[in-house]
Amino acid sequence: MSEETEDTDVFEITDFTTASEWERFIARLEHILHDWKLNIVPQNDKVKKGENGCWKERQEFIQFANFRFIITEHRLFFEDEQTEEVSSSKEEETDDRLPQTMEDMISMDCDFPPRAHCLCRWYGVQHFLVLAPSAKSDAISSESKCNLLLSSATVAINNTNCKVPVFAQIQQKWRRMYTGVAEAPGVRTTFDMVHLMKAPPQYNHLQGLLNIFRSKIAGTVNIPYVNVSVRFTFVLQDWTHYSAWPQQPPDIDEVDNENDVSIGYAGFKSLPFGAIEDPIRELHLYTTWPCFTEDMMVDNSSFSDLDPLRAPVWSVRVRMVDNPECLLADYLLEFEKLCSRKESTEQLLGKAYQEENEENIGEALQRLTDPGMAFISKKATVVSRLKTRRKKRRKVESNEPEPIPTELLNEILSYLFPDDAENSSEESNPVNDEQQENKEKYRHFKTAPEGSLVYKLAVCMCVVNYNHGGMKGAAHLWHEFLLELRYRLESKTLISGLNSGSPNLGYCILHQKLQMLNCCISRKIARERRLKQTNSQTTTETNNEISSHQEITNTKEIQSSSVSVSAEEEMVTDELQGSEWSVKSNKTDSDSDEEFFECDDDSRHFDDKSSNSDEKNISEEKSGSLEGTSDDARTDTSPDASSLSTVTSQQISPEEEEEESLGSIETKNFVDSVAHQPEGRLRQCDDLLLQSCKEPLYIPIMQDPAPMTEDMLEEHAEILAQLGTSSEGAELRARMQSACLLSDMESFKAANPGCILADFVRWYSPRDWIEEVNDDGVVKGSLSQRMKIPGNTWQEVWNQAKPCPAHRQRRLFDDTKEAEKVLHFLSSMTLGDLALHLIPVLIHTALIRVEQAEMKNLPVLKTTLEQIISSASKTTRSASQEVTKYQDLIKQIKLVEAVIARSESLKTKFSPQATGTKNQAEMETFVSSLLEQPEVPVIGAAKGPAGSLIKKLFIDAQRTFKSTDEEGSSTGQNTSQFPRPTGREFILRTSVPRPAPYSKPTHQRMFCVLMQDEFRIAGAFSEDTSFQ
Repeated sequence: MSEETEDTDVFEITDFTTASEWERFIARLEHILHDWKLNIVPQNDKVKKGENGCWKERQEFIQFANFRFIITEHRLFFEDEQTEEVSSSKEEETDDRLPQTMEDMISMDCDFPPRAHCLCRWYGVQHFLVLAPSAKSDAISSESKCNLLLSSATVAINNTNCKVPVFAQIQQKWRRMYTGVAEAPGVRTTFDMVHLMKAPPQYNHLQGLLNIFRSKIAGTVNIPYVNVSVRFTFVLQDWTHYSAWPQQPPDIDEVDNENDVSIGYAGFKSLPFGAIEDPIRELHLYTTWPCFTEDMMVDNSSFSDLDPLRAPVWSVRVRMVDNPECLLADYLLEFEKLCSRKESTEQLLGKAYQEENEENIGEALQRLTDPGMAFISKKATVVSRLKTRRKKRRKVESNEPEPIPTELLNEILSYLFPDDAENSSEESNPVNDEQQENKEKYRHFKTAPEGSLVYKLAVCMCVVNYNHGGMKGAAHLWHEFLLELRYRLESKTLISGLNSGSPNLGYCILHQKLQMLNCCISRKIARERRLKQTNSQTTTETNNEISSHQEITNTKEIQSSSVSVSAEEEMVTDELQGSEWSVKSNKTDSDSDEEFFECDDDSRHFDDKSSNSDEKNISEEKSGSLEGTSDDARTDTSPDASSLSTVTSQQISPEEEEEESLGSIETKNFVDSVAHQPEGRLRQCDDLLLQSCKEPLYIPIMQDPAPMTEDMLEEHAEILAQLGTSSEGAELRARMQSACLLSDMESFKAANPGCILADFVRWYSPRDWIEEVNDDGVVKGSLSQRMKIPGNTWQEVWNQAKPCPAHRQRRLFDDTKEAEKVLHFLSSMTLGDLALHLIPVLIHTALIRVEQAEMKNLPVLKTTLEQIISSASKTTRSASQEVTKYQDLIKQIKLVEAVIARSESLKTKFSPQATGTKNQAEMETFVSSLLEQPEVPVIGAAKGPAGSLIKKLFIDAQRTFKSTDEEGSSTGQNTSQFPRPTGREFILRTSVPRPAPYSKPTHQRMFCVLMQDEFRIAGAFSEDTSFQ
């Protein structure tokens, strides 16, 4: 019991020295105001227009018990405004000027800002704080909470001497209700608001609003006239008579079930461009009466002087469609979706196409195992070959229709592979200035040149994917594309739309692969042409033998009997058959032997060799001398072995120690080389002589280096790196790297019997041949230091090289094998892999298509497009091709396309033909301003060229509305021409002493907006706190 009594005696002690939640909240507010230095905000000398500045804001979170608020500072900064702190507070105390808030309230420059916070529009303030609940669902709905929050803000701004007004957001956020307070020495301004869904009838005009304003400031003596600013807003949504189709509608006669195309389809040769719908949603017309006293205008329930056609100031704003549907961006986005697909062509197309591919694979394997097999094909067009493939496929396929109609597929393949490839060369299509400029601008893109085969293929794939069958249509086109490549390889027909020569590593890998295939075809054509020339020469020699045998036979016919004549004829016949068999066997051996490279020894022009002169370090001086030489290598006779040996013995004299060491190394090779006649000479190399025999030095016919694509180079480098650092690996690496050098040395030895390494180095690598002048004035040459190192690669390869002309050497480039590698690479790609290879080219195509649009009056877009091009250049050259980066580029392209579509729409609506004015430059400037500025003034108001057209637009819309709705009628002045305004805004302001007649005059302001579903009054009323 005693314990229970002790518990009941304990009582709670309240410590009033501990800060409450309300006090902590005020202290936190004061701390934020001090951190933001709002107690020393300078006052502007002159209030500036809000449209010339930039709004900035900063936020902090603050806690009141369990309720979380967010406090935000909104401030309008100007370009020429200095944010430095002003001088001492003593000067501020002696300043009799009103605070900046009251200056903003009374200034007409802050009326109806085009783009600002709603509090700036209602109260005219340009610097303020907003205290609002942080969560969207939270709301301060009770009056007691509103008063508590407002009193907290008042205490904080008084304690910190802050002159910036503070607003508290109350009620639900969608209502945009605020209450606020501003404190200054001797002056206090309260900000109140009324919000209703509908305006009361007695306050639906200016006269009723003036009565509210006067009643609010009642109690003072001699109320002066109230200054009024009015703005009416008219909205136009009907563009029926003044808008053109953004895209041409499809021809009804051409649309059928098989070839169902969408709006804006311009064929498969180019990408479409522009918006499908009108990107301009609304036109807002603002008719403004900037300032007049209340006795100048009458506006009540029965009459109004506020006629919009007589308003002194007109301004216009256009409301755009938020996300217009643009064709170019839609095509790109649909194609981008293919990048994530994993299906192969066979999976999408079915069994019939797979069986056809298996037949092609079998033929390819047969060519690899039996390269001597002749392939004879007749000249056929793309269309005829396509029909042949279709007949084969119909035997095994069902009645299911093909993804791409036959006629369309014929047109696409004919466009990609024109039959007259020679006529479609670059000479027939000269590059104009615009194309040259685009080439320079996009030279950093790792895509494909404009107008190339890959460029066309990307466009066709994108169009087919969007309009003709989607994924199956794209797979069908890719399948037919591969079949055409296979046919051109077999028929030895070059692929048009590709640059000649080795693959250009500056383009995408797909373009490089097709260039490699073209190289294989050209090498194959050149090899077979040389083989035909060799066979024709052999046939000519055989015919000569036959004629000589016939002469012998005729002679013996005269001297012998008929029996001997018949025996002689049989012998000649046997010899002829033997010679013909030898020709055929030689042809078969040379055709089937992949170990040799048949070259034309007489008339081959080495353009490729001259292009690779940098790799062989041939100087420009000697190159020029080579081009000027035209001697025939075949007409020169090589010296005999005895003379060469004599010269060699003279070369290796004890007086020349350096050449003696070189001669000892070269003696064996020299003796072997003089045993054969010179072969494979191209032309004499200027006046250079061989070191050993003083015979002219001849340039040999050499094999072209093997072309390689980017992935082949990476694979080759990886193989070399995997060989390691061992002696065996180093030896194998040197052998792989010196294959081309060995071939050139063998060709050089065959063309120059008796040559030594110094001769080859002097021609092949002039930088390694050093010439010096001795004391006697004689020029002596010697090898460089790196060539004198014992056992260096050049000496070892030279010792291994045998005199062998290029046409008898092993081929450095196996065109048959490399062509099959290319076709295997292309056929093994999935549809997603193909799309990932083509999307950089498609981005390149889209940017060129954007530039072709009208951008003369859109200078802002030029800067934006340059930024997109720079970003796309980095993306296309990135090692890892990420689809997300291309998605960002497509979004940027869509924004540019939307701006251009809006510009075109406005040009159509405000064209000189529609306005009837001859001042085209003025209308173009007006249209450009509508796109760049939030609100554009109309020069001349209703009487100007643009104003006349706008007036006509609204009058026609009103007539259309009256004809469709007989019950819709207007009152007063609105019955004749203009429709009823959508919104009406009134600003009432004056300066009166409050709260007493002897108080200091302060500014009063009330903003009113009247709409069909909204009635809002925002009042800012000031009073003197010193003389109440």
